Amino acid sequence: QLQASGGGLVQTGGSLRLSCVASPGYSFSRMGWYRQALGKERELVAVRYSDGSTDYADSVKGRFAISGNSAKSPVYLQMDSLKPEDTAVYYCNARRIVTNYEFWGQGTQVTVSS
Repeated sequence: QLQASGGGLVQTGGSLRLSCVASPGYSFSRMGWYRQALGKERELVAVRYSDGSTDYADSVKGRFAISGNSAKSPVYLQMDSLKPEDTAVYYCNARRIVTNYEFWGQGTQVTVSS
């Protein structure tokens, strides 16, 4: 199980930090964050692999940073220079080593006001 936290309401240009904690005893090949805005499909925001490499959606490059030990939790998403279009429910995701089973957190709402 994954527990996500850190969402909230912030003004344009503000910052938030999301945290994702997994139940103990699991190792992951990757951990990351997805988001789903109202009426839109879920999209990848950022992912960190167990070798330390990262991937970001083009829309967040230079503004968001994922950190932490992606083989174990926790993993963090630092979000700076937030824009109204970043408003969405953010979901933590982790892929388990060997089985590739995907875990999902419960989602945390991020709202950026203009």
